[in-house]
Amino acid sequence: MRTIDRELPLRLTELFVSLQGESTRIGLPTVFVRLTGCPLRCAWCDTSYAFEGGEPRSIGEIVDEVLATGIDTVCVTGGEPLAQPGCLTLLTALCDAGLSVSLETSGALDICDVDPRVSRIVDVKPPGSGEVARNRWQNLEVLRASDELKFVLADENDYIWARTRIDADHLERRCPILMSPVHGRLDPAQLAEWILRDRMPVRMQLQLHKLIWGEQPGR
Repeated sequence: MRTIDRELPLRLTELFVSLQGESTRIGLPTVFVRLTGCPLRCAWCDTSYAFEGGEPRSIGEIVDEVLATGIDTVCVTGGEPLAQPGCLTLLTALCDAGLSVSLETSGALDICDVDPRVSRIVDVKPPGSGEVARNRWQNLEVLRASDELKFVLADENDYIWARTRIDADHLERRCPILMSPVHGRLDPAQLAEWILRDRMPVRMQLQLHKLIWGEQPGR
């Protein structure tokens, strides 16, 4: 175990306990650590309040606050958490503390140096996001079975684009694949019909936290 600099600073937008609303961990009580900052501007972003601001916190303070919740499942998210170099150290510190850690990342930044104990939830940005050019395709080559790919889709064009990419690269052989509709933009029943029609090897998901609490930040 390497020595962790507990005083290394990060900018933290919020830290809260909720149910995991997405991924294969959906429904699990989870501590969310939302770091500040993101280089992307997706058309449907629902966490733009995390783009700027935040409070300076040390890695030691964040880990201690997570441990104080008594919950051993933690998700580091943003914004784009990897935009802060100290995020890598935070992820390792959380793993060293015996926690089950996932990382939600845009897929635009290199994930190679993320601690191998972390489950990397990697977005693949379709055309409707406005950020398709930011996809870092090299990330697909380093995915492990413990990682997950997430496609958030706004319309049929996005779905066809995602289906083509999955089929061409046999992405289902790398890790679980998640598809979800943009909340309020694409009818979930329509997406379900496309997935069933095409026999797609994916897991459809809805944002559980929005079904329960609506658009409240910090839930």
